[in-house]
Amino acid sequence: MTTVAEPTRTKRGVPGFAQLQRVGRSLMLPIASLPAAALLLRLGQPDMLGADGVAGTFAWMQPVADVLNAAGSALFNNLPIIFALGVAVGYAKKADGTTGLAALIGYLVFSGVSDSLSPYVLGKAAEGETQELINYGVLGGIVIGLTAALLYQRYYRIKLPPYLAFFGGRRFVPIVTAGASVLIAVVGALVYPAFDWLINEQIGGFVTGSTILGAFIFGTLNRLLLPIGLHHLLNSLPWFQFGEYTTADGNVAHGDIFRFLAGDPTAGTFLTGFFPIMMFALPAAALAIVHTAKPAQRKVVAGIMGSAALVSVVTGVTEPLEFAFVFVAYPLYVIHAILTGTSLALVNALGIRDGFGFSAGAIDYLLNFRIAEMPLLLIPIGLGYAVVYYVLFRFVITRWNLRTPGREDDTDGTAAGAEGAGTGAAGAADTPASDRPEPATGDVATTDAAEPGTPSRAGVSGGGAA
Repeated sequence: MTTVAEPTRTKRGVPGFAQLQRVGRSLMLPIASLPAAALLLRLGQPDMLGADGVAGTFAWMQPVADVLNAAGSALFNNLPIIFALGVAVGYAKKADGTTGLAALIGYLVFSGVSDSLSPYVLGKAAEGETQELINYGVLGGIVIGLTAALLYQRYYRIKLPPYLAFFGGRRFVPIVTAGASVLIAVVGALVYPAFDWLINEQIGGFVTGSTILGAFIFGTLNRLLLPIGLHHLLNSLPWFQFGEYTTADGNVAHGDIFRFLAGDPTAGTFLTGFFPIMMFALPAAALAIVHTAKPAQRKVVAGIMGSAALVSVVTGVTEPLEFAFVFVAYPLYVIHAILTGTSLALVNALGIRDGFGFSAGAIDYLLNFRIAEMPLLLIPIGLGYAVVYYVLFRFVITRWNLRTPGREDDTDGTAAGAEGAGTGAAGAADTPASDRPEPATGDVATTDAAEPGTPSRAGVSGGGAA
């Protein structure tokens, strides 16, 4: 009797989800430049190396402060270009210098065309007044960066007729990107009134107007989207787009990060609440994971969790710690996301204001201490969240028997196998072959064996972590 193998069914993912993950990963490249920009801008401010700080005692430090302030401001003022270049290089497969050049040319064309169409879309400014310009901010840079990346992947090997061969291949990419950017700028100008009304006035107005509710929603979604790599897309609006503040020297700052560092007294809504979580709460969660680990594994888990907790405290980088339990104990991660939202809402309700250039770690906390409002209150709030996290994590782990690091089943299985290896082997040798149990078939066998073309369980988790 012959059996016909059932056709292998491959699971289809959410359409476009992988592409969104690629966009999220590509945003990490320009975001990585923010610590340098924030550090330069902060050191150059009056209360640090400027007139109210070091330069007040050593006058020769004032030019140094001016240089650092100008350097940091230059980076923040050109964030759209930085995002265009970073996204293009980060998104395109086999990217090279041509990708970055195409993105730069594309954004310059996009910006120039948008500025020229501003009087027709937004109305011509009265005599003596400054013309209002179409401003898509970092979103415009992201769109142009993605356009340059996609056109590079499509045309970097294009072959043209012999009389145009010089412009073939990679040389063709900046040319076609410039043409596409003209079209994008024209379409963008036509839809800008609707975009400004929806994104800046309605969504931005709701989120920034209701600092408690808006911050809670943002904080919760920020953590929930982190495991799938989409939190950078969410962060781009409140951190780099929403809000506007004009400094004393005429620079216009957009987004919570730049506005806070520029001295906006209303900025920090989407930044402050991360300090109690990253500096206190998550290290307490790591301690709970260590204490609930099995004794034989506790020392190893303590080393892993301790280093991850230290990274979270000092730098605000939480992924090593969060990915330790997000996939094996997802109820804990949901609790963590909700509590993060409550932290952002709480600090806004209390009027605490702080900010960071990269993440909410001790480095940014100390660097921005003098321009923050009531930063000392973040310490008792953080300690309170640490207690809540430790109690909740320990209770949930033990109550639901979650397989956090150090509590895996294979730990017991390995120990039991080591103890009974000799007797098991002897028993198997004395048992006749006809009396030995046959190997399991059917569902059990197909569960342990990977089907052709299907990634392993570890591979799926690894992909999510990336």
